[in-house]
Amino acid sequence: MKTAARTAMMLGAALALAGGAAVAAGAPYKVAHNGYGQPDLTGAWSNATLTPQARPALYGARRAFSPDEVKLLEGVEAAKDAAGRKSTADTGANVGAYDRGWIDNGVSVMRVNGEPRTSLITTADGQPPPHRGAPPHVAPPNAGSAQAVREAIAQAAKFDQFEAQGSESAGRMGGFDNPESRGVGERCIVGFGRNAGPPMFPNGWYNNNYILQQGRDSVAIVVEMVHDTRIVRLNAAHRADDVRPWFGDSVGHYEGDTLVVETDHFPKEQAYDGAWQDLKVTERFTRVGPDRMLYRFTVEAPSVWDKPWGGEYEFHALKGQVYEYACHEGNYALPGILAGARAAERQAAQAAGAKTAGR
Repeated sequence: MKTAARTAMMLGAALALAGGAAVAAGAPYKVAHNGYGQPDLTGAWSNATLTPQARPALYGARRAFSPDEVKLLEGVEAAKDAAGRKSTADTGANVGAYDRGWIDNGVSVMRVNGEPRTSLITTADGQPPPHRGAPPHVAPPNAGSAQAVREAIAQAAKFDQFEAQGSESAGRMGGFDNPESRGVGERCIVGFGRNAGPPMFPNGWYNNNYILQQGRDSVAIVVEMVHDTRIVRLNAAHRADDVRPWFGDSVGHYEGDTLVVETDHFPKEQAYDGAWQDLKVTERFTRVGPDRMLYRFTVEAPSVWDKPWGGEYEFHALKGQVYEYACHEGNYALPGILAGARAAERQAAQAAGAKTAGR
């Protein structure tokens, strides 16, 4: 009896300890605070991920991947990465621009509180809503099924972004009359792919890294891509004029352990899905672990969408530091691009003249 009683007591104690551990494991992360009493968000972060900003239509309303789908998708990316790091001696006519050695577009899908997400946008179909007056999105008949998801992953496996970048058609995109006709990212004025945003997204290529530095009256968000820096003024009012800085006018405040940033005054060049004039983006930064920071955003523009919408993802902490990305306007590529366009124009004019002379 004594042995049985002792065994029962030990079993009860073990169950109690296990229950306590389960509660502790599920307890919210306790955020440290800096010398200003603010939640400590300062550090180097990255949002590189395989999860796209908008969900492919074949996924339908599927917000999350299954474990098998995650394994398949991440395996496909690992295989492409291994193949892309082999010798590039036989490139053929396509010289491309980058190979895998230059790229850091993420190796895993985005997980939010452990859930592997199919998109960063959290609308029902994972896509920006239709503009006012536009018809609703129509999903494929089998969208969301296991077969459709496998088809979407197969499409991702076949797509070669490195092959596409070196094609003649890709090289002829945009205007070539003068430097101002080229994109602001290509001219090294601001980054491409909305790295700085807001809302902030990974660009699908490289340099998806950030430094967040907190001060008493402001927060600086340093974006590695094209060395952009967003300044958030704390407990301040928005500007009253119509001057529109590259990243809009950002003001912020703390709500408990969350940094809330509201941005308006966007320039046309930084429009998001066609919205800029009355665009307002509200961001929320919350540290949810020693190496995880939850990022949520809400987008609204009454002239474009019927109601606000948004998304979320998690930044992960970088193990190293962020170095300067020394992109500058007028680098060697821009004169080369314009010179190439002038040469093509001369060749076309000579060919046209020869054709006319031969008649």
